[in-house]
Amino acid sequence: MGFYFEKFESRQPPEPVPYSPTIELIWQFLVVVALILGANYIRWRWMESLNYDALWFSIPVALAETFAYIGLILFTINLWMTRDEPQRPPPFTVGECGDDHSESDRPISVDIFITTYNEEEELVRISIRDARAVRYPHPIDINVHVLDDGRRPLMRQVAEEEGANYITRSNNIGFKAGNLRNAMEQTSGDFIVICDADTRLLPTILEDTLGYFRDKDMAWVQTPQWFYDIPEGVPLPRYLEARLGRPGRWLGRLVERVAGKVNIGEDPFVNDPKMFYDVILRRRNWANAAFCCGAASIHRREAVMQAALRAFAVTIDREVEQYARQVKHPELRENLSEAMRTQAVLDTELTPYKFHVSEDIYTSIVLHSDPGRRWRSVLHPKVESKMLSPQDLLTWMIQRFKYAGGTLDICFRDNPLFRGRMTLAQRLMYLTTFWSYLGCIWNFVFLVAPIIYLFTGVPPLKAYAMPFYLHVIPFIIMNELAFMFGTWGIRSWEGKASYLSFFSINFRALWTVLKGEKIKFHVTPKDRQEGNFLGLVVPQIAIVALTAVGLLYAAYQVFILGHQEKLQSLVVNAAWGLNNIISMLPMIRAALWQPPDEADVGKDTAGAAAPAST
Repeated sequence: MGFYFEKFESRQPPEPVPYSPTIELIWQFLVVVALILGANYIRWRWMESLNYDALWFSIPVALAETFAYIGLILFTINLWMTRDEPQRPPPFTVGECGDDHSESDRPISVDIFITTYNEEEELVRISIRDARAVRYPHPIDINVHVLDDGRRPLMRQVAEEEGANYITRSNNIGFKAGNLRNAMEQTSGDFIVICDADTRLLPTILEDTLGYFRDKDMAWVQTPQWFYDIPEGVPLPRYLEARLGRPGRWLGRLVERVAGKVNIGEDPFVNDPKMFYDVILRRRNWANAAFCCGAASIHRREAVMQAALRAFAVTIDREVEQYARQVKHPELRENLSEAMRTQAVLDTELTPYKFHVSEDIYTSIVLHSDPGRRWRSVLHPKVESKMLSPQDLLTWMIQRFKYAGGTLDICFRDNPLFRGRMTLAQRLMYLTTFWSYLGCIWNFVFLVAPIIYLFTGVPPLKAYAMPFYLHVIPFIIMNELAFMFGTWGIRSWEGKASYLSFFSINFRALWTVLKGEKIKFHVTPKDRQEGNFLGLVVPQIAIVALTAVGLLYAAYQVFILGHQEKLQSLVVNAAWGLNNIISMLPMIRAALWQPPDEADVGKDTAGAAAPAST
């Protein structure tokens, strides 16, 4: 059968962003200046600019700015420097990868796990074939396993036809984490490669990554996820030419001279993960804080099992101590402890991969906070696999809600910041992740603040006068300059806009966690879901509509009714509101996006040679 992504098979993955010491030094200088200016702005906001006639409005906005500034500090620490782990040659034998030299001459054995539940069997077949094509320069024992939680006879048949081992179980306890645990009980490879049903490994993945495991404390290596099916879009001049003729092409070229390259219809869901892997996660290497993201990661079996056993023992001790401390008599306490320990061992499950909707980052936390060993991790910057991106807004939102809800659930229920053996740098990196998802709170304030002003005329600060401009404009300019260099080589505006427009998804996730509800595990669909998705972006549409109406109302007050004293405040809040509108529009557009049919693809992409990565 044919798949929509077959037309993208020739695409090649992008190269990692090259490291430049000069660019890094400029970034560090500029961001320090920006942080100093930002600290002065926050000081001024609290000490000199509060609107005491409307503290109900002024204080929440000042709080939002303060929390956002804390987030800026954390993000700066995250992006501070790039320190890639030196890539070492692939080991010949397992003895080069650990402490145990009893089998030092034995070839390395690797288990490739392909997890699946309800995905199309023929899609998994392609992933199996790519996994079996993985090469290695030395003798190695590679076994491909299909982990089917759907218990499908046809999936078993496909696995057998492709030479893969088929593993299933009688229940779906623990979802993906339980599926991985079940497979670990039936396999014995020294290393485990985690794949989703659509993860298509490149042949170089093992020869490029196993060298990191020459460090006996290296627990896992995460490689970047690359969505090779992201729509490239149509260049603006060609798009306008098809509709307006030659004048349209001239107009498109004029726009591109001012704004740079513009492609219509490219990546409507901002799926390109290059900012996350090539900047955010890669720059956590210096702190030994690159966490696991599941698919396309390679794990040392010994590390996963050792950390799981220690976590198991800690859980047992904690539960026994909780009940034993209630008994004052020493002998009775000792007897109760023994009885409780036996019962707790029987009742507690050993989970190499934590049973959680975000089992990847949760397992990372367990390993990084292991009290018995300083396990290490690394983000390998080169793409070693390709996979499919969400093809509709519903699928995209299911995925984002799962990420947000799972991370916030860990934050509130098993926060690593207050336990374990993590270093300060590691704790700050995990705090940055948690803080980013809490940003929906202050982002909502930033979205509604200009609306409140436009309809009421009440400003969130004492006055939009010269002191305001002297404090805020240098900070904004220096901050933008700093992050231009800090994310050099990456298109970052879409990420900033989507972070603001995520507020409704993250709010829902936060509310779900605070209510004590369990974040459910939804398998991300691999096929486009049909339907009207405008209902999913009602909050974003409301922000756009209210801001637009507010702008018209405030303009009427100033220019028709003659309230010229409000002109300066109107200009500031109009710029603020327009920025919010522009940030909401991509998600609204994504709700309306339809993939081009084959005829349109042939017409619009004819002659286009640039890969998706560009």
